[in-house]
Amino acid sequence: MSIQSQELISMAISAQKTRQFYAAYPENPKAYPEEANQQGLEAFQKTLNQDFTELAENAHSQRVGSEISPYMQVGLGVRYASYSAEDLIKYAQEAAPAWKKTTADQRAAVLVDSLNRISTRFFEIAYATMHTTGQSFVMSFQASGPHANDRALEVVSLAWEELSRFATELDWIKPMGKFDLKIRKTFQAIPRGIGLVIGCSTFPTWNTVPGLYANLMAGNPVIVKPHPKAILPIAIVVAEIQKALQAAGLPANLVQLAPDTLENPITKQLAEHPAVKCIDYTGGSAFGDYIEELKGKTTFTEKAGVNSVILDSVKDADPVFGNIAFSACLYSGQMCTAPQNIFVPENGINTANGPLTFEEVVERISGAVKGLVENPKMGPFTLGAIQNEMTVNRVDAAKKGARVALDSIPVVHPEFPDARMKSPVVMVTEAANTTLWKQECFGPALVVVKTKSNAESLELAAKAAEELGAITCLCYSTDHSFATEVAEQMNAAFTPVSFNFTGAAFVNQHAAFSDFHVTGGNPSGNAGFTNPEYVNKRFVWVGNRYAE
Repeated sequence: MSIQSQELISMAISAQKTRQFYAAYPENPKAYPEEANQQGLEAFQKTLNQDFTELAENAHSQRVGSEISPYMQVGLGVRYASYSAEDLIKYAQEAAPAWKKTTADQRAAVLVDSLNRISTRFFEIAYATMHTTGQSFVMSFQASGPHANDRALEVVSLAWEELSRFATELDWIKPMGKFDLKIRKTFQAIPRGIGLVIGCSTFPTWNTVPGLYANLMAGNPVIVKPHPKAILPIAIVVAEIQKALQAAGLPANLVQLAPDTLENPITKQLAEHPAVKCIDYTGGSAFGDYIEELKGKTTFTEKAGVNSVILDSVKDADPVFGNIAFSACLYSGQMCTAPQNIFVPENGINTANGPLTFEEVVERISGAVKGLVENPKMGPFTLGAIQNEMTVNRVDAAKKGARVALDSIPVVHPEFPDARMKSPVVMVTEAANTTLWKQECFGPALVVVKTKSNAESLELAAKAAEELGAITCLCYSTDHSFATEVAEQMNAAFTPVSFNFTGAAFVNQHAAFSDFHVTGGNPSGNAGFTNPEYVNKRFVWVGNRYAE
């Protein structure tokens, strides 16, 4: 490993141990060359209505591609080489021996090289993400570029440390009195087998690269099965990994892209194949449950959850409601970390300026959302566009079971008048109406739930996390004892809590090297980014002993 790569790995390991802020790749687009943005846009535009030929291609009979820009409402026209599940497995198996023989140092060096290559294409990846997911440009740049790279580096460094934990060769000596028993011992981390990483439509790189890089560091060849509606961003990433592998004299097929269509999916064929041993999945709970139940597989899932806000008491109400509004509006709530249910006692909440009734809380939340959405400089760019029309239909259906305090406000994007946009709907219901709030309503929706007390608010939020899963919880309370109780009960349901967030701190955002993303302890998923278990389960330590 080069000195530069070793230093990067060391800094990443140090950050993980201290949990302090660290970013190897700056998130501000202005930190990159001035011409990079325009070059990235032009590179993206050149891919439209073309065959994507950057990947190392094997013999194939067809190309597929059905991505549609949520902003322009037209197809991208990008076509990718398509392969059968059996061919993908065969190519992975042929490439596997060479990668298995490489050391942890060599793997890390290749993967760090790939991340540096990817960083030169952050702007191109940003436009690809924007026009497949509907994220705003800034979010697309940050989430699919620097943040994704940081998550990948986090996994590479963690896996490198775990693979370096034990001696790999030694002379074991046991004193036996008149003689010593000497045994030569060797220890190897044996890769489990082919890894399958199943991507999602909303965060095609950020959610994909942790499993991709964890498998590679463990020595497993990887098949990346992207969502049919969001292929291009991860295709660019896979292409750069292949280039790094080839530059090191290794087979490109150690990483393969497996594009398919909604009409002819190959996910189950791959997942059920006996050669596939590790599966990473991000998406809905139904398919996630299927993945978890597959026998003979080691699975890492991130599924649906119902995230709660517990409103008890606040110092200054305006920053609180503004923070909640922004968290709900960010990417129109199409984030697994976005808040959904806001539990408010029927007697209202206390503030430093006097109490607010329940109805005043509803009014202030609605007003904060409305104010942000109607701000021409913030609204369209915070909301982004809706990736899937089913998200709009889901929210519209949910409205029928609630009192609507704020309906969706028409928003026109100044750059893309045809963009599919929908601002958050604020709904109000009683706690007894579990049909409405006790299920995930992924997308632009907030449900204010009236409870009897802050104790019931906590009870309902904790039960929802335990039964349905939750990735985040947001709590506002000036009462230290109540906040302590919230932490204890929500943590017991394996859900982290963010307390009294205002300003630039938002519950949606998880930082690499510091925040664990999904705990793996409740139904929202069985694994988390990123702890030792996330990498250790992808390989097996095996020891051999040799007598003199």
